[in-house]
Amino acid sequence: MRYAPVTEHLAGLGSEKWAVHVRARKMKAAGDAVIELTIGEPDVPTPPALMEAAAQAMLSGRTGYSNGRGEPALLRALSARYSARRGRTIGTDQIMCFPGTQTTLYAVLHALCADGDEVLLGDPMYATYEGLVRSTGARVVPVPLRPEAGFRMQAADVEARITPRTRVLMLNSPHNPTGAVLDHGDLRALCEVAAKHDLWVLCDEVYEEMCFPGTTFCSPLDLPEYAERVVVASSISKSHAAPGFRSGWCVGPAEFCARLLPLSETMLFGNQPFIADMTAAAVSAPSPVAAGMVERFQRRAALMGRLLDGVEGLRVHQPQAGMFALVDVRATGLSGDGFANALLDAAKVAVMPGESFGAALSGWLRVSLTQPDAVIAEACDRIATFAASRRSAA
Repeated sequence: MRYAPVTEHLAGLGSEKWAVHVRARKMKAAGDAVIELTIGEPDVPTPPALMEAAAQAMLSGRTGYSNGRGEPALLRALSARYSARRGRTIGTDQIMCFPGTQTTLYAVLHALCADGDEVLLGDPMYATYEGLVRSTGARVVPVPLRPEAGFRMQAADVEARITPRTRVLMLNSPHNPTGAVLDHGDLRALCEVAAKHDLWVLCDEVYEEMCFPGTTFCSPLDLPEYAERVVVASSISKSHAAPGFRSGWCVGPAEFCARLLPLSETMLFGNQPFIADMTAAAVSAPSPVAAGMVERFQRRAALMGRLLDGVEGLRVHQPQAGMFALVDVRATGLSGDGFANALLDAAKVAVMPGESFGAALSGWLRVSLTQPDAVIAEACDRIATFAASRRSAA
């Protein structure tokens, strides 16, 4: 039988990247006491007030069809939020609503890229990004994010990889998996390169409210002189502990949104009005759960540093934001994939191999910070014991 090229473009880029997580879930279901430190699931439930808002909206009849752009009340709430935060007017005609950040990025990239185009993307990168780009027929051009630069993208590295086929510079700040945050100078330099070469700048900002104390979130939207080429994407999944509600959006030029609208209408013709009402309530006030998550995740990252950094050759990279810490395991002689799978078998601790996030994290692990402190400490003890066993075996 014949299949469309997209099935080849995406071969190996789906759940295969999450093989350790999937195997850990099967082991837990079979009764193994696995400590799961794989995915970025918030460590608190969705705030009851938001669930009540969704329930009341459903009961009031907000269960009909929506439209391809977004419910008016949500568009107004997002307009007010972004106008206040960016210090200039962001109109409702500059916003599009989608079911989650993943769908948002998929739609935006399909509006900007086609067969043969190139997208510049930091390596390491979130596990789904390569698939999002390749689904358009474009290809990823990795830009190294170096540990010695704090994993922050450097404008010179970007410019060195631009070709006549380059269309988009895709950013993620705060960054998953490294926890790096681009500062104002970084963004200005990157946008200058994009303007020089007539590129779009697409930034995933879903961890905006997950910055640790001492780190200031910055957005390319802070630079109005580059506004005609900037699109940002976000959602309530992390900030409001609501990943299952799938409610996200993008902000960009009005012309871009007008051109994106028919694609949105063709894809899904709107998300659920009752979820839009809940999201409008969420973005109209400070998150009741974000600050607590930030405090806990920073504390747990520091705990991991105290318990693992320098132990048996392991190195812990401290994040500036987000839900994860990175552990460099190259001193053990194992790849990240080899370490993660052997650790799961030997110590019943599930972590993500760095290779799931790009070649630059070969020999690293991404460790979720979403379990209680005592569980993190127990996991660190098991990791240290396993690393010691590897060294003694050598």
